[in-house]
Amino acid sequence: MNRLAEAMSPYLQQHANNPVHWWPWSAEALAQAQTRDLPLLISVGYSTCHWCHVMARESFADAEVAAIINENTVPIKVDREERPDVDAIYMQATIALTGQGGWPMTVFALPDGTPFFAGTYFPKPQFMRLLGGVKEAWATKRSELTQQGNIIVEACSSAGPDFADVTVACPLEGPCPPAPPIDEQLLDSAAAELVAAADWEHGGFGHAPKFPTTPALNFLLDHYQRTGSRDSASVVELSLHGMARGGIYDQLAGGFARYSVDEAWVVPHFEKMLYDNAELLALCVRMGSDPIARRVAGETARFLASAFATDEGGFAAAFDADTDGEEGLTYVWTRRQLIEVLGEEDGTWAADLFAVNDHVPSFEHGTSVLRRLTEPDDPARFETVRQRLLEVRDGRPQPHRDDKVVAAWNALAITALTDYAIDQDDLEAAAFADEAAQTAAQLLAQRHMSEDGRLLRVSRAGAVSDAAGVLEDYGAVALAFLARYRSGADEVWLHRASRLIASARQYFSDGEGGFFDTASDAEQLVNRPADPHDGPTPSGWALMAKALLAMYEASQDESYKDDAWRAVKRVEPLIAANPRFTGGLASAAETLLRLQTSS
Repeated sequence: MNRLAEAMSPYLQQHANNPVHWWPWSAEALAQAQTRDLPLLISVGYSTCHWCHVMARESFADAEVAAIINENTVPIKVDREERPDVDAIYMQATIALTGQGGWPMTVFALPDGTPFFAGTYFPKPQFMRLLGGVKEAWATKRSELTQQGNIIVEACSSAGPDFADVTVACPLEGPCPPAPPIDEQLLDSAAAELVAAADWEHGGFGHAPKFPTTPALNFLLDHYQRTGSRDSASVVELSLHGMARGGIYDQLAGGFARYSVDEAWVVPHFEKMLYDNAELLALCVRMGSDPIARRVAGETARFLASAFATDEGGFAAAFDADTDGEEGLTYVWTRRQLIEVLGEEDGTWAADLFAVNDHVPSFEHGTSVLRRLTEPDDPARFETVRQRLLEVRDGRPQPHRDDKVVAAWNALAITALTDYAIDQDDLEAAAFADEAAQTAAQLLAQRHMSEDGRLLRVSRAGAVSDAAGVLEDYGAVALAFLARYRSGADEVWLHRASRLIASARQYFSDGEGGFFDTASDAEQLVNRPADPHDGPTPSGWALMAKALLAMYEASQDESYKDDAWRAVKRVEPLIAANPRFTGGLASAAETLLRLQTSS
């Protein structure tokens, strides 16, 4: 029987009618595998994931495939956004085995959760062969599977990053020395490496698919503010302008898609994530008087505070890439459609402005994604056109919205909207953003946070999941509460932030100046992740370092700065080796440098 009908997660609910006898991640599921003497099939994804939908249609909704799964495995569905700890350990195994990761993630494991095989998306024929192979190996080569699983877990446990020993320079009892934990030369070298890796034609880093890589851009902005480096500033400006003019940015409603499938930001993967929009809004605010950044900040703030808002007061997690099973259906246009909506004159003008050419379409089936390669010669006309097109687009089928409230991502939105409201000259826009941030902050404080400063990660429709908060939740929420305090809100936000940081110190410390991603009293998985590398958002380690520094600036309590000093110093080798994915901690190092050179 399928056990997902009562799950809070929209992703799990999407699979509640599968013929697969899914379990949610639980001790009961692992016990069932032990009792039945079967391997686990652990399928990890999220509700707005395109290839998760494809594998669901091809395999998990198929009675033939489901019968094989049910007979030979105990299948478990995991929402990676609700359980990032489970996702992290199996993603590490997947990358170790295959050299790459992604979602859906498909893992076969021993009944205790030890993985022995892992991959991502499998088409139905390949997946059926894989299921047959696992069945045979479980029956005839059990000891080899057990040995392989133990090797994978040991390799993942021992393959962590090389951390610096900080306890000699700064014993845990403190205080830390007056010199910054990372010197200027190392940060300058990290910035230079990012500048060298930048795409100087389109902005961003690397080739297709291209992601915003916002933590690295924030570090370059910090570096520019310290050094005046025009190269660092130019990479940030070129990247943001490229995204703002491209299809990755919604030219009608505002807001950013997850990534671009090409290197020029033309065609997005159409899902929209709360965390991307929060982080990019914050980056736009930091860019000050840049006219494109100011325009995009206003549009993104309105989009975030309205389209993502839930009835309970927080912000939803994401919008799907697909509409009715078709990617981009809601968003794309032809030149003829523009003329039908706007008339010949305005339609032709809009098609030229939005780079819609039916002879050379930018997307599939003769359609194009709207871009804005130049500024309109008539802003009032553009606003009328935009509103008319948006009204028609709103009448189209709309993508699914995952309306669960994730603590860390809501916190990023709260911080961004609060800073936007402080920065704005437009009092009406500022009041709108501030109200949204305040409402969401109250939801986190009242529903996600206990009196003793512990966090739950997810809520939805008035109920709270039992999934414990992870380090990124504590760091991001503490920063959001401190942003509310800085905005002039009640001092209660300072006290709430201090309780969260106290909990993080107690439950997440690694005892050597750094942090684990999960609490010491959390569910014990096959290993305990501690990853300082950024994803689309700064790592939990970086967010906590920034929270400690913000708490120091608010309280002048030196112990917060000392803890941040150790946390940053401990990852010095990682910043030197991989600046593209340690931008969050490099930004914290820049803040420490500013604080220690100004004191």
